[in-house]
Amino acid sequence: MADPEVRDMELEVSSRLEKDACVVLVTGEVDVYTSPSLKSALMAAAEEDCPTVIADMSGVDFIDSSGLGVLVGALRRAREAGGELRVVCDKENIVKIFRITGLDRVFPMFSTLDQAFGA
Repeated sequence: MADPEVRDMELEVSSRLEKDACVVLVTGEVDVYTSPSLKSALMAAAEEDCPTVIADMSGVDFIDSSGLGVLVGALRRAREAGGELRVVCDKENIVKIFRITGLDRVFPMFSTLDQAFGA
């Protein structure tokens, strides 16, 4: 993939191709300052002609509205291209944000990467 790893002050993003899906591994905090790095990685994954992009957020400790906006934009782009964006997250504080905003009903969400591959 074009940009396999991006490091920001509070965010690490890496990408890989696995089982016919582009996996974007996200670790750290996704906020107004770091969300452009996530957006770049998700856009690069979409440009790799991956119909399935999996955002592995299991290493995310914090996400704000700008990070959620990046994910919503990536989901929209994936669907417009006939693909999908799946989210992996098992941290209750992050899952709760998706529930509160109603995004748990918008994104296919999984507790583990294996579950996301099996969907």
